Amino acid sequence: MSLPLRAAAGALLVAAFLCGCGASAAREDGASAAGRRFAAALAAGDFRAGCELLAPETRDEVEEDAKGPCGPALRDLGLPPAGPARGVDLYGREALLRMTGDTLFLSQFDAGWRVTAAGCVPQAADEPYRCSLKGG
Repeated sequence: MSLPLRAAAGALLVAAFLCGCGASAAREDGASAAGRRFAAALAAGDFRAGCELLAPETRDEVEEDAKGPCGPALRDLGLPPAGPARGVDLYGREALLRMTGDTLFLSQFDAGWRVTAAGCVPQAADEPYRCSLKGG
């Protein structure tokens, strides 16, 4: 394969990776299911279960900001009811899950998909989302 052809093939592969093109349905389902479990836990008032679905860094930040345990801190954030899922976009090991009342960001870890940000609302182009709950 010639160098220009190899470079073009490499660029196409990178573009496909970045846009999430060709993402498997299983990965989309996994991210969506984790986000729905997180939303259901919060709706049921099970903040301990909600904390278990947070990415480690996000959970640490929640506890640090509250200077206390994650469960009560998550409750006190007053995140909006998420509602049903409307769609999920994958970007490598990251996902954006749009729900009727909230937008969640998730990352894929060895232990599965975890929420990295919640309570997110669209903003201007220079800062696309502002989130009530966000890991560092």
